[in-house]
Amino acid sequence: MKYKLISCEIFFREMEFLLEQSPHEIDVEFMQKGLHDIPTAEMRARIQDQVDAASEENHDAILLGYGLCNNGLDGVLARNVQLVLPRAHDCITLFFGSRQRYQEYFFSHPGTYFLTTGWIERNKIAEELKQLSIPNQTGMDMTYEELVEKYGEDNAQFLWKELCYTERNYSQITFIEMGVEPDGSFEQTAREEAVSKHWKFSKVPGDLSLIRRLLNGDWDEEDFLVVPPHHRIAANHTEAIVAAEPE
Repeated sequence: MKYKLISCEIFFREMEFLLEQSPHEIDVEFMQKGLHDIPTAEMRARIQDQVDAASEENHDAILLGYGLCNNGLDGVLARNVQLVLPRAHDCITLFFGSRQRYQEYFFSHPGTYFLTTGWIERNKIAEELKQLSIPNQTGMDMTYEELVEKYGEDNAQFLWKELCYTERNYSQITFIEMGVEPDGSFEQTAREEAVSKHWKFSKVPGDLSLIRRLLNGDWDEEDFLVVPPHHRIAANHTEAIVAAEPE
């Protein structure tokens, strides 16, 4: 079988490792990290452009290396080639290997910020995406000093507390070790970040099985959505996360 993979670059090391083991011929397009930070309609349009381009090529399926990602895949249309994507709210599900395992960890470790090799080495967001990002457009990425200069001390204190200091919701960094790390430097970077923020640090083993099954064509209905031609991805509020709707 011949597939086209359209994936966030956050999975670059994991995908490259597993692509060599897949029994299928897979063409790959990695897209910039940070798409989920821009307006939903803009992310959807960019993914749709890639899907449309791949639909003009000779593929049996187009694989999406994404979770629903802030509803960025909601509304993406399969043209004349089926789409396949994991049933996942975000990329952490793919790193954990299942949404059930991620959910268990999420609820038992509130306030956790997750890091992987991909998150660390691709931390810089392209300037174009930064300009389009919601934090940039709302001022949420401004420093406290920039807020004071623009809005004055009293207003700056309020805006910083309510909009900009998003880290107040976190108290722990968990590094997900995927087995594709070239050395221990990425874990060390995560540890040092936790220390600098006065947060706890934890390391958990990742699980490549969900990504492997995506690339190998092992798409059971429990963990994957197969979108037939002329149907679109639709977000829903059930455990299935996504469904296919007619065009």
